[in-house]
Amino acid sequence: MYARVIGTGSYLPGSPVSNADLAARGIETNDEWIVTRTGIRSRHLAEPGTTSSELGLIAAQRALEMAGIAAADLDLIIVATSTPDYIFPSTACIIQGRLGNKGAAAFDVQAVCAGFTYALGIAEKFIASGSHSKALVIGAEVFSRILDWSDRGTCVLFGDGAGAVVLGASDKPGILATAMHADGSQSGILNVPGQICGGQVTGDPFLRMDGQAVFKFAVKVLAEVAEEVCATAGIATTAVDWLIPHQANIRIIEATGKKLGVDRERVIVSVDRHGNTSAASVPLALDEAVRDGRIQRGHKVLLEGVGGGFTWGAALLEF
Repeated sequence: MYARVIGTGSYLPGSPVSNADLAARGIETNDEWIVTRTGIRSRHLAEPGTTSSELGLIAAQRALEMAGIAAADLDLIIVATSTPDYIFPSTACIIQGRLGNKGAAAFDVQAVCAGFTYALGIAEKFIASGSHSKALVIGAEVFSRILDWSDRGTCVLFGDGAGAVVLGASDKPGILATAMHADGSQSGILNVPGQICGGQVTGDPFLRMDGQAVFKFAVKVLAEVAEEVCATAGIATTAVDWLIPHQANIRIIEATGKKLGVDRERVIVSVDRHGNTSAASVPLALDEAVRDGRIQRGHKVLLEGVGGGFTWGAALLEF
């Protein structure tokens, strides 16, 4: 039994917020500074009170519509998020309730920007085991809630959004290989070192990052995990039709593609329009490329993500 992607969906809240818009809000930055270093030109920021589950719900509905199945038919729902609505219940359960599904297994995965590849790998294994047949996998984030807007080195990089896929059981290969890894010794280079204790915020509740260290680590492990899943599937990295890396920084994206020998024209890039949306970035880019016709049935698509933890993962798909 195999798992195949049968539907994709995505959602970005509100209107684009340009680099100039951020500068006008009093952030010490400008368009040239941001574009030169990151490739980001705009991002979407959720209105106050808007939650990850609200963004994820719309992306899920769009994916279900493309798949042509009802929410009631799902038997597994996994949400990758680092910005859940609550400590509990899980964001997956909240979305499940709003979809009207009852009975499907539903839970969240926390692997930050690698969360979607983790969630996809988990769902694939549920389906391959024969225990489940229709899975909804969502990446949803409101990272704007954990940004220090006085830190121009981080606040200009991130945005809010959601992406989703529906997986269905098939007798034809769909997800050809997956891989998931972590190295907790690197947790200090990207984290939110705070928590709620006794009703009070303790520590630092904002995202903190060592940009240079993250860049070096990300390029290294993204290349390694791509080579791993391709080797498992028995194909060369140069044989993939499309590479969709985590949309964090154009320099990381370009360096990864170069190391893998994938032509720039075959690398899906959307970071310029939505910034780093963490677990939502890969499914957002995937849905865009499916809907605009670049990704066609029979194409081999390599997805990969890397995030705080440090976590990284990849999935090789045949559409």
